[in-house]
Parts: sequence; C-alpha cells; structure tokens
Amino acid sequence: MTDLRDRTVLFADLRGSTGLYEALGNAAASSAITQAISQVGESVTEAGGIVIKTLGDGLMAAFDTPRDGVRAAQRMQDQIERLVLRGQQQGQPAMLALRLQIALARGEVVEVGGDCFGDAVNVAARLIDHAGDSETLITAEVLTGLHHTLKARFRSLDRIPVRGRAEPVHVYRMDLAHSQLGDAATQFGEPMASTEPDGIRLVWRDLDRVFDLAALPIVLGRSVQATYCITDARVSRSHARIDWQGSSFSLTDLSYNGTYVRFGPSGELLSLKRGSCTLHGAGAIGLGSPPGDDQSPTVHFEILRFADTVPQVLHHGAPKTRS
Repeated sequence: MTDLRDRTVLFADLRGSTGLYEALGNAAASSAITQAISQVGESVTEAGGIVIKTLGDGLMAAFDTPRDGVRAAQRMQDQIERLVLRGQQQGQPAMLALRLQIALARGEVVEVGGDCFGDAVNVAARLIDHAGDSETLITAEVLTGLHHTLKARFRSLDRIPVRGRAEPVHVYRMDLAHSQLGDAATQFGEPMASTEPDGIRLVWRDLDRVFDLAALPIVLGRSVQATYCITDARVSRSHARIDWQGSSFSLTDLSYNGTYVRFGPSGELLSLKRGSCTLHGAGAIGLGSPPGDDQSPTVHFEILRFADTVPQVLHHGAPKTRS
C-alpha cells in the first residue's frame, strides 16, 4: 500500500570501521560494529522513530516530527561517544577512530512496502556527504519544526550545493556539547591554550582573502556558490569547510578525494578523509592531493591575530603582511 506523509528522514553513517578491522580482526571488529549500529537503532525507536533499513555501517530512519529526529540524533552521538570511551578504558585505541555522521531532512515522502522515497530522502542521503565526524546536519525544514530552545543548539552553515539538486540547501549544524573526549587534537597533540584568533587568511593564486569570525563557515570548492571559489576541475564542488569551534578553526573534508594539511613549511602531512583537524599557525591545504603536488590546487592559510603584526610567508615569494 502506498502512503503519502510528511516525515523527518535521518541517515546515519559510522566512520572509522576500516581501522577497527585492521586492529581487532574480522570477528571482533564485526561484533563491535554490529553492537554500535544496534545501539544507534535503539536510539531511533526510543525517540519514536522507525528504522527503515540498515546500510552497511549506517542506517536510514523516519520520524513523525523534527523533534523526534533530532532527539534520536543526540542519543546516537552520545551512544557512540560512550562506546569510544569504553574502548579507550579497555585499551583498544582503534575504537577512538569511530565517529558518527548524521543528516536529517523533512518533507513529503512516499511510503511503499516499508521503504520511503521522495525529495527529503534524497536530500538527507546526499547531505550526509557534507557532515564531518560527530556532526549532525539538518535542513531548514527540520529546524522550523523545533522548539526555540532546541533551535538555539543549531548554527547556520548557509546554503550548500547538494548533488542532484539545482538549488542549494540551507543547512544547519548542531553545536557539540562538551565531550568527554576533549577538544579536537592536532597532529602535535592537544591544542595549546592561547588567546582567540581574530580571523583566517586564505591565498590561492591571486585570490587573497581575509575572513573574520562572523564570515564563517567558509566552504572551499569549485561551485560558484562556495564561499571561497577555486576554479579548478580537480576540486569538488564543495570540497572542504572551515568552521569556528568555540576557540579555534576547524577544517573538515567534504570530498571524495580527500583534503591534506601541512603546518609550516616542512611540517608533517596530515591526511583528512571525511575527517577534521584544528588549524593553527600557518600552512597549506591540498585539495585532492598533498600540497606541493603539481596535481593539487593548494590553498595557503594563516590564522590571524590582528594585534600581532609579524609578517608570515604564505607561499614562495615576498613575505605577506597583514592588512
């Protein structure tokens, strides 16, 4: 029987399972991942939703109201965080790589034989490609159905191009509550306490721009709708995103080919595959391949504190001074 109804559709995807198989072996890793997805599914039913189907390391679910969907997403993130903490306490460092990406959209869907079809399903399925580790993204239609106290937990990422849709989608990200896992670590360990920066400078070829905190988030990509447009065919339409995470800048890879970061002129290379890192100092971001590779469009960045007037060298040539 076919049924038309407004539904809030949720997609969840568990990241980091590949490393788990390498570290624990097939049997133990499969058991851990099955347990994680089972707990994620329990969060759906506890919030009044229905699991439509499981999808490898993730699932699709539907809810009557936006509130129920968001409540389930919160529970899912909490469940995975607790699972990671247990792994840490039991001396299983591979568990630390587990992260959950969640996306929700709302609209009219067609329900046939226990499955759902429609624009909201398509948007949620594509929107999850834009979610970073431990992130929950929702559309404006989901936000509209939330109580104002819950709306306050979301911050606009502006309109983001979504594959398969002619018009960009207005997306909001749930602010992370204080995590027992602590702040995002850089390649040098935990971020050092310091005064908050005032902005970030990005340089690609002659495109030299400074963004203050009010201008964030910054989407780097080939799309003309990207905040920082890089007109190179090797760059994804929405390749990476820079956000303000409380007291620091965070870079999240949104692409299929990955994003690479090198801090300083000769620092260790950091590879992001749908992951995030904290940006500090100055360095280079390679879109699709490591910075310095002839095949990689490279964006040089500098974290700015306007009280500091020491010039930074962002690329070959004369030092750049801050304006």
